Amino acid sequence: MTELEGEKERVRLAIATGDPAGIGSEVILKALADKTLWADCAITLVGSTAQLEAAYRHLRATGAANTLANPLDFQILDVAAETEPSPLQWGIGNATTGKISFQILETAIAQTLAGKFDGIVTAPIAKSAWKAAGHHFPGQTELLAEMAGIERFGMMFVGRSPHTQWQLRALLATTHIPLHQVPLALTPDRLTLKLDLLIDALRDEFGIGAPRIAVAGLNPHSGEQGQLGTEERDWLIPWLKEMRDRHPQAQLDGPIPPDTMWVAPGQAWFGNGSPSAAHDAYLALYHDQGLIPVKLMAFDRAVNTTIGLPFIRTSPDHGTAFDIAGRGTADPRSMKAAIALATELTQMRQRAQSTQ
Repeated sequence: MTELEGEKERVRLAIATGDPAGIGSEVILKALADKTLWADCAITLVGSTAQLEAAYRHLRATGAANTLANPLDFQILDVAAETEPSPLQWGIGNATTGKISFQILETAIAQTLAGKFDGIVTAPIAKSAWKAAGHHFPGQTELLAEMAGIERFGMMFVGRSPHTQWQLRALLATTHIPLHQVPLALTPDRLTLKLDLLIDALRDEFGIGAPRIAVAGLNPHSGEQGQLGTEERDWLIPWLKEMRDRHPQAQLDGPIPPDTMWVAPGQAWFGNGSPSAAHDAYLALYHDQGLIPVKLMAFDRAVNTTIGLPFIRTSPDHGTAFDIAGRGTADPRSMKAAIALATELTQMRQRAQSTQ
């Protein structure tokens, strides 16, 4: 594909195609069939050219022809592993697909750090396949952080309501750890790091300089003054007082009881209440405390974005879906949202950097 006129002024996005046995190639090709999605960005697919072509032919045969973009209409950074499954075995993640998906993401990151791309959109990988291939990372986020050479990063989920256009933003203080480890992992230092990252991201990537942020409690009823847990009384409330002094431009509310913190965003999402009653962002203290409400509201359109990186990274908020891979039935809305958000955040970050 020849370089389009004016392409250098557009956001340059790499789309890492993920595990070839999953739905990554399908949701990417379905998303890119909407030409308005890439009007403001130059897309490069990072993956195996042979597998993308094979996936396109297979998916056309399922009846999805009218909803697919041809991968050859885009720049492809070909990543061909030494051994590739042939023919493609839909729905079977293994050491080979783990090797391929790891190499794809590794290539996308290296090329972005080298200045070829402004941001990365990542299709899903299978952690078990990475492990089978000898790559012991909890997920893509950790590889991104390691290769970028950063220790301060966070997992934030963003979704725009189709009912009201209100935008939900939720950051997790802890992610993929067992529940019994959460109280041990939560410390003032960890929360300070996450809150600093969140405030910086809201300013630089969302244009919110004076944000209203809700901070969840850990225990039911935020501890009920020590009757249902002491973390709030012992350190979370004092920590919030310190943070209000540290960030006088931000309104920090909390610790809000976890069962009621999500009422206002739910109403803002579904149009049952005023969006002005909701906060600009929500800091959840552990995985399910944040992601159960996020997925209830925005399961088919939420986006995972890694904050703290030197470039923008987004990803659809779903997995490889091996059980439906290759059937032509995968929903591309989360991938479309991930591409759109990567473009939007990159443009906002570039504008913020140009004024510094």
